[in-house]
Amino acid sequence: MWDNYTHHLDAAMRELIEARQWLTVFRFPTCAPDLNPAEGVWAHLKDSLGNLAPCSIDELAALTRTRLKRMQYRPDVLDGFIAETGLIPASP
Repeated sequence: MWDNYTHHLDAAMRELIEARQWLTVFRFPTCAPDLNPAEGVWAHLKDSLGNLAPCSIDELAALTRTRLKRMQYRPDVLDGFIAETGLIPASP
C-alpha cells in the first residue's frame, strides 16, 4: 500500500512491480495517512523509542530493528493497524 510519494512512482519501481505478477499494489491518495496502516507501525515504533537515550546512531538502529522484529511476531498488533484505517481487507 503506497501513497503517491515520488519514489513509489518512478520507472525503476514500476519495472519491479510489473516483474512480479504475484504482487498487488494499492495506491493511496496523497496526504491520506489515516488510510495507510504503515503510519500506525511508525507511530507505534516512535512511541516505543520515545523514552530511550541511545548513545549512538548504531545503538538507535539496533533498537529500531529489535522493535520492528517484535512487531513482526505480533499479528494482533499488526491487524490493529489495519483495523484503524477502517478499510476492509479482501478475502483471498
